[in-house]
Order: sequence, then C-alpha cells, then structure tokens
Amino acid sequence: MASKATTAGRESGRIKDANQKRVLDEATRRRRARKALEALEQDNFHDDPHADLVMSKKAPKFQETLESRGRKKKTKSAEYYKQRFRKTLMQLVEEDRTYHPDPPNYMSAQAMPSQFPDRHFCAVCGFPSNYTCIPCGARYCSVKCLGTHLDTRCLKWTA
Repeated sequence: MASKATTAGRESGRIKDANQKRVLDEATRRRRARKALEALEQDNFHDDPHADLVMSKKAPKFQETLESRGRKKKTKSAEYYKQRFRKTLMQLVEEDRTYHPDPPNYMSAQAMPSQFPDRHFCAVCGFPSNYTCIPCGARYCSVKCLGTHLDTRCLKWTA
C-alpha cells in the first residue's frame, strides 16, 4: 500500500511544466508566425547608411599612399554596383509587373501541389525534425535545440 501512494505522488517534471505553460491555438500560431516573418522582412533590407556620406578634405587619403608605391587603383566591378544598388523583392515584383504585364510573370507563376507529404524542419538549426513544441507548435530535432528554443524563442514574442 505504501508503494502505491508513493507511485501516485510521483510525476514527470516535463509533464508538470507542460501543464503549467499555456498552449496556443492554431490561429494564434499562424498570426505569430506571420508577425515573425514581417519582422524578418523589415530587418532583411536596409539602404546603405553611408550612401550620402561626404568625405572630408582633411581626412587622410590612404589610397594615394598606395598608388605612390606603384600599385594601380582598383576599378569597381559590376558586382559592386549590384550590391550597392540592390532592390527589395517588392521593388522587383513591381518592376516585373510594369515591364511584363502579360503572363508569364512573377504574379502569374504557379506550381502544382506536391504529391509528397510536408517536410518538417527544426526551427533552430534547420535539420529535419520529429518533435513539436507543445506551447507554440514550433518544430525541433533534438534536446539541445529544444533547450535553445525554450531559452530564446518559445512564446517570447507572442502576439
């Protein structure tokens, strides 16, 4: 009888923690994922902060000292200008819509649905994942990634 009482009193720590945390419904999970993507999109592209910078005439000109040693001045390649004047996805889509209004274009491109089941990847490292976080629904592949997820991501920016 004593062993039955002690067995009933014991409980898994993970189950107890899972019961205390709130669990998000599917609509909240989708809204949270959309907000996270919007935040990433805002962080993704920035104009060059030094584009309007004017060099002072008093600043030392290191390029001239190198040229005096007999080295040629490097010319800027096309790759430099591609990086300097790159466009956002929305600018490219709008440009495509303006110059190529008839299909096929970006807005009319479609693919058939896949015949294979969805593949799930870890939200932390990107490897294939077999597990799902109970509160937020994010995927993870290992105990190490679960720890990282719980420390840095899980319900930190809930809408």
